[in-house]
This record gives sequence, C-alpha cells and structure tokens, in this order.
Amino acid sequence: MKKIFLVSTLIVIGLVGIIIYQNIKYADKKLHVVFCDVGQGDAIFIRTPKGSDILVDGGPDDSVLSCLSNNMPFWDRTIELLILTHPDADHVTGLIDVIERYSVIRFYTSDVETTTAVYKEFLKKIADYKIRKNYLWQGDKFVFEERLVLETFWPTRLWREESGGSPTNSFSIITLLTYKNFGLLLTGDSDLAQMEEVVGSLRGEQEDIEVIKIPHHGSRFGISGQVLDIISPELAVISVGENNSYGHPTPFVLDLLKEKNIKTLRTDQDGEVEIISNGLNLQILP
Repeated sequence: MKKIFLVSTLIVIGLVGIIIYQNIKYADKKLHVVFCDVGQGDAIFIRTPKGSDILVDGGPDDSVLSCLSNNMPFWDRTIELLILTHPDADHVTGLIDVIERYSVIRFYTSDVETTTAVYKEFLKKIADYKIRKNYLWQGDKFVFEERLVLETFWPTRLWREESGGSPTNSFSIITLLTYKNFGLLLTGDSDLAQMEEVVGSLRGEQEDIEVIKIPHHGSRFGISGQVLDIISPELAVISVGENNSYGHPTPFVLDLLKEKNIKTLRTDQDGEVEIISNGLNLQILP
C-alpha cells in the first residue's frame, strides 16, 4: 500500500513539474514563429503572445504533428486559425492528420481547387468535422491582440475574376504578420508576378519586414533582386526538403540572397527554424 502511495505521489509530482515547466516555456508573452521541418513542403506554426495558435499549411505528410507537439503544451489541442495557402499536396496533406487530432476553430484558404485525391480527401475531412471553409482576399485582417495583425495581400478578387486557368501557385495566399515593430512576410508558393504585385501594395510597411519566407521552396521563379531590395529583410527562411528532385533551392536564389547579404536558414540544413520576438527585437533558433 505504501509503495502504491509513493508511486502515485511521484507520478503526481512529475505531472505537476511538467505542467509548470511547459507553462513557463509556452507562456513567455512573446511571439513565436516556427518553420516546421516537414521535408519538401510548407508548414508554419505561430503562437501569439497571449497563446493563440495559428497554422499555415501542413506539409506533405504527418511530420507537422511532431512540430505541433514540440511547440504546444500537451494539454492544448486547439488551433484557433488554420490557413491553407493553396491546395497542392505538399501544403495540404498534413492538414488531414491535424484535423483528426486538433480542434480547428477557423479555417481559411484561397478560392482555387484541384481534383487530386489528397485534396478531395481533405475536403471530405473538413466536411466530416463540420469545419467551415472560408476564403481570404487582399485586405482581410485578423487582429489577435494589441498590435498583432495578420493581413492578407494576395490574392485579389479582380485576379480571381481574370485568372482563367492559371496554376494553383498563382493563387497562393501571401500574408504579412506584424507585431509592434516586427514584420514577417509569408509567401506560400507564389510566383514572381504575384510578389511584384504585393510589394507594390505594401504601402511603406516593407521597412518593418525583418523576415521573409522565400516563395516556392527557393524556386527560380518566385523572387527577384528588385523584390528583395524593396522588402529589405534581415532574414530569409527557405522551407525545403533535403535532396529534393526539383533542385530547390536553386543556385539563382541562393546567390541572390548572398549578394544581398541576407542571412538565410533552410529547413533541409538547419532543421526546424524558430523566430521569437517581443515586437522590438528578434531571436533566431537554432
């Protein structure tokens, strides 16, 4: 009996210790942005200073689940905002597993679809879990707390009307996350034409953009020197898989970033990349 009591007491003490540790770790009142190491795909987890959880894309498989479990308290099973930038498999596949394991409060995506089996499975999953599909357009904003805003800069409704049979990448959602004096531009798999449209509509906000996610895993056709000059980021993050068959990131993009003296981190080489900000300064992990 005493042995059972002792074991139970140790278990309780251990659980309390874990809860206290995780509460300290995850409740530091800072913005956390994690570029998950999901291979050849995108999955970006954002935790706001007040503890709201945002997930942008889900990667090509269930690797995103490890990223979420590493960066959320074990008792937190809610995603307050889920965004799918576009329906390609390397962005949507992991979201099927996320929906099965987490409660999703709000879901937004771009107004474009594909007929792939994985996207059809995803649509069935959100229907099964009664998750409403909403569309994001230029000008839409999510205001989470004081001076923390996620604003959409692409696509535009006019583009949707005129696009015809454009590829899904050209519909990829581009958002600007700002927290006080910190700015992060998330670009999905956007093409250069969309990036040029966006930098022309940032209305001077680019001077506060410290970090850019390089479009389309470092594709040759997603970024240019002119766009980088306008945004002038301190850090570029490339979400990409090791030894992928596409040759991403391309030597063109890597040389461009080096030429512009922009610090660059890659998930294929650096693993999971975490950026922490108090709205004034930023810390980069690793």
